Amino acid sequence: MKEKIINELLKRVRTELSGIEESLKSTRELATDQEFKAESKYDTRALEASYLASAELKRVEELKLEIQILEDVDLNASKRMNEISMGALVELSYHQLPRKYFLIPTAGGTMVEVDGETILVVSVFSPIGDALMGLKVGDEFEVETPKETRHYKVLSFY
Repeated sequence: MKEKIINELLKRVRTELSGIEESLKSTRELATDQEFKAESKYDTRALEASYLASAELKRVEELKLEIQILEDVDLNASKRMNEISMGALVELSYHQLPRKYFLIPTAGGTMVEVDGETILVVSVFSPIGDALMGLKVGDEFEVETPKETRHYKVLSFY
């Protein structure tokens, strides 16, 4: 199941990357088009297009890094270490309801549906992701949120 989650996340990132790269190509063309040449000091179309192209280029770089991070996640680390680590699929009990979380360094907050189950991707840098690191089945922990303190119990992981 973890491979399917990674593949779904990679598919989403690659789709976004493709769209941004197409947009970047168009924006660069607009920024250098003679039709966009400033006609007065108040005409900033070309300048605005170059700012947009710069932001799109930055997003392309971020997405390429995200792909690399997703491809490099060790999905077997938790099994080898016998504790929750990056790449773990964890089932937690919250308010006595089981929920599944996938722990990786990127894409936190993303919901993925795999084999009819909804899984929440949690960044290892988030409060819940940080709290999960190193835990084992049966361990309990709390996470402070702005509204409340949430109590969780580890039901399983792999």
